[in-house]
Amino acid sequence: MNRPPDALRVRLHEIIFEADTPAGRLFDVLLMVAIVSSVVVVLLESVASVRSQAGPTLRALEWGFTVLFTVEYVLRLYTVGRPLRYARSTLGVIDLLAILPSYIGLLFPGGQSLLVIRLLRLLRVFKVLKLAEYLRESRTLVRALRASGRKIAVFLMAVMTIVVVVGTLMYVIEGERHGFTSIPISMYWAVVTLTTVGYGDLTPATTLGRALAVVLMLTGYGIIAVPTGIVTAELTRAVAQPISTQACPSCGAGGHESDAKYCRQCGDLLGEIREPV
Repeated sequence: MNRPPDALRVRLHEIIFEADTPAGRLFDVLLMVAIVSSVVVVLLESVASVRSQAGPTLRALEWGFTVLFTVEYVLRLYTVGRPLRYARSTLGVIDLLAILPSYIGLLFPGGQSLLVIRLLRLLRVFKVLKLAEYLRESRTLVRALRASGRKIAVFLMAVMTIVVVVGTLMYVIEGERHGFTSIPISMYWAVVTLTTVGYGDLTPATTLGRALAVVLMLTGYGIIAVPTGIVTAELTRAVAQPISTQACPSCGAGGHESDAKYCRQCGDLLGEIREPV
């Protein structure tokens, strides 16, 4: 039989995961300020002139933020009923990635530059500011993207077929004397041309090659809007449901529908904190 959770865990969970109380809202706002400040420190440290003048100070601040986020991550694991599930969740992984680069930088210099990934933690802004409407629309967008997955996969397979065929033709037509030294290089040119990017590092020199390039460019204009159309069609079918800002006490998952009684991730009853398992 599970023991009732202690008051400290309940209070910490309320502060860390919920934004409906003054303490929880203050915690999340301060956390957002710390996230932005830590990213600014990383950006400034990458500037040589700033690093030469304030390098030690910036590194001290960087490690201060890392220790702060490490303690916060441990507290998140402590306050949820299912810490492993939270650690494997999207926000849990992002929280871990926010602190790993500093420790990686001890072994591989420069790795701390990856700390800019902390900006992803600002996804919590929707919960902090109680922007439930934005949460609802984001869920609608996710549903539409998932429903479009297979169609987009088929589309990408068709595009890759075109790239391989045209790349091979250009390799045969232009050959190594015009810079198309291999089929993979020719495929790279085909991707650049099909997407209408046009770097200009490879250009066909023969009449037949240029004619094929024109056909590929026109094809690119014709198909570039296909993924947008697929997602748009799915968006019109998706129904936006009211979203709550409540976080699951067991795994920390958020974004539940307003009338949900059970967590969409772990299935536990919302509003009930359990002992860690």
